[in-house]
Amino acid sequence: MGRTVLGIVAGLVAMWLVTMGVEMAGHALYPPPPGLDPRDPAQVAQVMAAMPTGAFALLVLAWTLGAFTGAAVAARIAFHANAAAIAIGLVVMTGVVAMIVMVPDHPTWVAALGLLLPVPAALLAARLFARPRKGLPKL
Repeated sequence: MGRTVLGIVAGLVAMWLVTMGVEMAGHALYPPPPGLDPRDPAQVAQVMAAMPTGAFALLVLAWTLGAFTGAAVAARIAFHANAAAIAIGLVVMTGVVAMIVMVPDHPTWVAALGLLLPVPAALLAARLFARPRKGLPKL
C-alpha cells in the first residue's frame, strides 16, 4: 500500500511538471494578448474564439502527455501499477472538467479529447512501465 501511495504522489508531481511544461510551451508559441484579464469572461471568450487550432492541440497534448508521464512514474514505483495509473488519469480528467467548467469556451473536440485520452494514456504507461512481479506473468 505504501509503495502505491508513494507512486501516486510521485506520479502527480511528474504529471504536473509535464502538463505545466507543455502548457508553458504553448503559451510561448501562442502568447495571450497583452493586458488580458483572465477574470473577465468576455475577454477570455474573445481570446478563446481567436485561438488557433495549434494552441488547442498543445493543450490536449499537455493533458495526455501529463497523464502518460505521471502514470509511468506511478506505475514504476507502485505495487498496484494499474490502480496508480488510473488514479493519475482520473486526476487529469478532473482537471480537464474543472478547466471546461471555468472556461466553457473550449471547442467541443478539445473537451472530448481531454476527457477521452488521459485514462487510456495512463493505462498504456502502466502496461509499458510497471515493474514485473517475480513469479507472476506480466499481463
